[in-house]
Amino acid sequence: MAPQAAAPHHDPAEGVLGPGYRALTLGIISVVSLIAFESSAVNTAMPVAARALDGIGLYAFAFSAFFTASLFAMTLSGEWCDRSGPLVPLFTGIAAFGTGLVIAGSAQRMWMFVAGRGVQGIGGGLVIVALYVVVGRAYPERLRASVMASFSAAWVVPVIVGPLVAGTVTEQIGWRWVFLAIPVLILLPLAVMLPALRALPPAVAPGTADRRRILLALAVAAGAGLLQYAGQDLRPLAAVPAVAGLALLVPCIRRLLPRGTFRAGRGLPSVVLLRGIAQGSFLAAETFIPLMLVTERGLSATLAGLSLTGGGLTWALGSYTQSRRRAEPYRERLMSLGMVLVALAVALMSAVLVHGVPVWVAGASWVIGGYGMGLTISSGAVLLLKLSRPGEEGTNAASLQTADALGSIVLLGLAGVLFVSFGGGSVTVATAGSAAPPHAFAAVFAAAAAFALVGAYVATRLTPRAPAGRDVTSVPPSGDPGA
Repeated sequence: MAPQAAAPHHDPAEGVLGPGYRALTLGIISVVSLIAFESSAVNTAMPVAARALDGIGLYAFAFSAFFTASLFAMTLSGEWCDRSGPLVPLFTGIAAFGTGLVIAGSAQRMWMFVAGRGVQGIGGGLVIVALYVVVGRAYPERLRASVMASFSAAWVVPVIVGPLVAGTVTEQIGWRWVFLAIPVLILLPLAVMLPALRALPPAVAPGTADRRRILLALAVAAGAGLLQYAGQDLRPLAAVPAVAGLALLVPCIRRLLPRGTFRAGRGLPSVVLLRGIAQGSFLAAETFIPLMLVTERGLSATLAGLSLTGGGLTWALGSYTQSRRRAEPYRERLMSLGMVLVALAVALMSAVLVHGVPVWVAGASWVIGGYGMGLTISSGAVLLLKLSRPGEEGTNAASLQTADALGSIVLLGLAGVLFVSFGGGSVTVATAGSAAPPHAFAAVFAAAAAFALVGAYVATRLTPRAPAGRDVTSVPPSGDPGA
């Protein structure tokens, strides 16, 4: 693969915090830290917000709306970045992210809250793909694993501080301020990143964005939205939007992702598929953990949010593990191990439903799961950039993030259906004594663990198998036709 370092004057031995890369690295860490703080804070406040808006039945949808909207934004960002660079998509995304927080924080009805989460999703989709393009264009290949480790390291402080701050604000002031206060933090990433981004090399393939891919992404987002709507309504009439959603989603998503993705084709297709499975299985379980701890075990919103803190810390540790040079030959095995650890963590979480099991088991299990995700997620990003040709980083990064979002939507949607089907939608009052049936949570955790094990198998197919004479480290974005 041709080198894609940002500027020839950089010292070949320079690290990610060396003089030539320091400003850009700190800017990336600032943006990721903002997203991390929002995520940990929202996870803590969400059970209280959903019950205050009488929207427990739409609890999973409040999360998946973020990912549904981001499906469209990710493809748009990929095309935008490949044609004109990541500067404008990144800053547009940060602005949209802040706007969505304000809408959610001021919502008077659950549908308004969900709409705000959707606007956040548009911003998040634009931002995350732009960041991947920045990494692919600004850093040489030898530094990318370290940069991806810094993505995870940027979560450490937010996952420690976020639940505590959000829980305190929720209990003492109100859940709305968890959302309304975060936009103030946007100013710091804007100030730090702008000079470094302006110094990036110009786009490799300037021109007009591929409107076909953007329209396909719009259809995918609409199809996913219809499926989510149908999943929250178990009446027979819900089959109508479900069928319409599938008719839009299935053929369009196959054209957006690398060829062979859904049959785990070797190389890039399996990298993309694994990311979707990993993200979806982990998030489907994590979304319901605070609600389970609040309603089943009587914890406060603060303590329930803090139960996820250990997972954020070990996620960073797992990402650091994969960034070591000695780990490079074993990257695929580490990713498979990571998915096994996620399955184990989710299975252990189910044990907390038994009241004789200490509550600290919840935190301990998520320590295991976080480490597994750190091994898997960061390695997937490193492999994607390694398999991307110059000028295709945006398109391929959009495929990876689309798989993330699609996996989250599908498995969150499945989790929501299982939760409601087993009686979980009956939690409608803000007292710890009003609990969903334990088997509603058990069904969610069982499905998440099963998909994590599927991911462990997919991780065995990450190495491309190419004909003689062909470079296996550079694969077109559509994947290997024979995969």
